Amino acid sequence: MIKKNNVILCSLVLAALLSGCGTTGVQAPVVERHPSSSSAAASDPRDRDPAYYTVKRGDTLLRIALEHGQNYRDLVAWNDLSNPNDIKVDQVLRVLPPNGDTGGAQTSAIVMPPATETKPAAPAVPKKTGPRGEKRAYSDATLAELRADGGSGDAKPAPAPAPTVAAAPAAAAAAPAASAPGDEKISWMWPSEGKVIGTFDEGKNKGVDIAGKAGQQVVAAGAGKVMYAGSGIRGYGNLVIVKHSNSLLSAYAHNRSILVKEGQNVNKGQAIAEMGDSDADRVKLHFEIRQQGKPVDPSKFLPNR
Repeated sequence: MIKKNNVILCSLVLAALLSGCGTTGVQAPVVERHPSSSSAAASDPRDRDPAYYTVKRGDTLLRIALEHGQNYRDLVAWNDLSNPNDIKVDQVLRVLPPNGDTGGAQTSAIVMPPATETKPAAPAVPKKTGPRGEKRAYSDATLAELRADGGSGDAKPAPAPAPTVAAAPAAAAAAPAASAPGDEKISWMWPSEGKVIGTFDEGKNKGVDIAGKAGQQVVAAGAGKVMYAGSGIRGYGNLVIVKHSNSLLSAYAHNRSILVKEGQNVNKGQAIAEMGDSDADRVKLHFEIRQQGKPVDPSKFLPNR
């Protein structure tokens, strides 16, 4: 009798176990977790606005200003920069004037050392086939830093001859760049005599190269205001930049000496520099015209020779 009961009990337990194995269990739900929209890196809408520029590695304020056809002083004012030398990668800068302003070169005081007295140029500038290692890329911050240093071994602007200095006040009477009636009405001339040894080639040569003799006169190709005069821009040597209107500027590179100062008004044909070979492999003038910050073919603006 006991054996029979044990057999029945074992049968019941085995049946229960088999029933449990055949039953489909309830599975735990699988939840797909998607990253929330708030956690996704939202792009700054200003990145798509041409009025703003995101700083990249190697940028300087002066080069950013040049590439956008602006005066670095304006960029300092528009972005409330207390130190023009201190811009950081991924920093967003305004590069077009706010509130529809004209964007003319501003001359109001900013926290930056003023230009010092011009000093005699170094007796000789060594020829170079490439940019100096200690020089920085073209930018407003570079210019500000060089001024703050009070000289870093780079060639300094030479004092202008008495006749040129005397002519500076008269130049102020000329129509300022911001009041130009239109780009098409700006009168242009060749900045120096000599053979053209390099023509404009977008991506390779941003302007034209004119051969000449050391000390040969370099003149303003059009009336305007000196936006930059210095030697801190890598690959350009002693450089002068003249702003002719809100959208047009001209650049004169590799000079032996500079005869004008930043902020000075100049007339078409006025001497602004002497031809040289600073940061170049030979004596020549590298001349650029930029429209809205973009290099354009100077031959489309200059008269036929």
